[in-house]
Amino acid sequence: MTDFATDRLLLFGATGDLSRRKLLPSLCALCADGLLPEDLAIIGTARSDLDDAGFRDMARKALEEFLPAERRGSMATFLNRLSYQTLDASTLEGFDALAAKVAEAGAGGAEGGIAIFLSTAPSLFGPTIAGLEHAGLTGDKVRMCLEKPLGTDLASSAEINDAVAAAFPEERIFRIDHYLGKETVQNLLALRFANILFEPIWNSNVIEHVQITVAETVGLEGRTFYDEAGALRDMVQNHMLQLLALVAMEPPTSFDATAVRDEKVKVLRALRPTSASETVTGQYRAGAVNGGAVPGYDEELGSASTTETFAAIKAHVDNWRWKGVPFYLRTGKRLPERVTEILVQFRSVPHSIFEGSHAAGSAGLQPNKLLIGIQPEENITLSLMAKVPGLDEDGVRLREVPLEIAMPDAFAEGQRRIAYERLLLDLIKGDQTLFVRRDEVEAQWEWVDSIRAEWDTHGVTPKPYTAGSWGPNAAIALTERDGVSWHE
Repeated sequence: MTDFATDRLLLFGATGDLSRRKLLPSLCALCADGLLPEDLAIIGTARSDLDDAGFRDMARKALEEFLPAERRGSMATFLNRLSYQTLDASTLEGFDALAAKVAEAGAGGAEGGIAIFLSTAPSLFGPTIAGLEHAGLTGDKVRMCLEKPLGTDLASSAEINDAVAAAFPEERIFRIDHYLGKETVQNLLALRFANILFEPIWNSNVIEHVQITVAETVGLEGRTFYDEAGALRDMVQNHMLQLLALVAMEPPTSFDATAVRDEKVKVLRALRPTSASETVTGQYRAGAVNGGAVPGYDEELGSASTTETFAAIKAHVDNWRWKGVPFYLRTGKRLPERVTEILVQFRSVPHSIFEGSHAAGSAGLQPNKLLIGIQPEENITLSLMAKVPGLDEDGVRLREVPLEIAMPDAFAEGQRRIAYERLLLDLIKGDQTLFVRRDEVEAQWEWVDSIRAEWDTHGVTPKPYTAGSWGPNAAIALTERDGVSWHE
């Protein structure tokens, strides 16, 4: 954790969609809860030609649209923290004026530090870093936070990271993966490492396989830049591999940034390169989602494309703990429901004493499973076998029953937070534990690049699937040839 206090937060891309929907509402909610430093000033910058009053008005409208009224507190108090400086980050001109604005905002505490949140097009990362250096905004008390995408492959990611590393040491670089800010993702660490019940069985002796699903109902919907990424780069490379790393990591020595991230990167480096037969890629066609007709991807894009909107992968972590345990990853657009979940499937009991009882003729003896719901609902469900109450001439009847922890019910005093609240607060405090280190990013890209190389070598192109379905039939075959069914 960097050890200086922050009294200024500089938001690049402050008038953009991410800022309006997530960043400003998160900061306002933190302010309402008394979690922001009292003297923290927030300076927004973007190309939009606004003054302080104009930016505050834009922020007010965003808060009224995207933040529930009960979470705004005294909105005027938050808005008074805001100021704005117009800037074209592609040129050095204007950075001196930005530096003057930042200095003015911190005039009351000259010893305070600066946190910079960079939410711009990746093509502007290099010029922005150069401009910040030119203006003296890269000193020892400045932290840099980067929003994805960080490149399109290992080479472009390294280029971005090199540009940032030229001005900031790794201990002052914060790479965001907003999934790590979600309560249930953090609860995965608590579930594993704060309960003696799970860790002794968290291995290939007891776990048969793991499924990670990130499903979206939305399609392209005007975001044509998606065509340059696709499902593999957009979801698998960052969110899904981070979830896999948290499931598979060894116990860290402590809950601090270095220890946690050391264990995650070991998992990512242990990922076995996949063969073309262990992946499925698809692209949605016209269909129906949530009862409404939707066009196909090519129709939304306005041209034919070979970009995948669906990917399913059978992954392996080649170490002692996970030898022989497949990790099935699945993500896609225009699927039947919006859901992000992790399913840990345990093995069957080695011998059933209930064979021949009524249990065998009904539901049968089912192996236990642990389902971790991340969105839209945050919950943890452990499925167990139990005796059905009552008397039966044929003997004991068994049925699968859930032990469910619905997070809002378990913690009545809590409230549902935006994932960025946790991450912005940690950025201000200088805690890197829930941020992604450079070697993690590069290990993720190395594995994803190997998949794309396999696709290119074997001429793999996306298989069509109907919008509103769970992807191409080949995705079902990917698991069923192992005797496994996707959890739906």
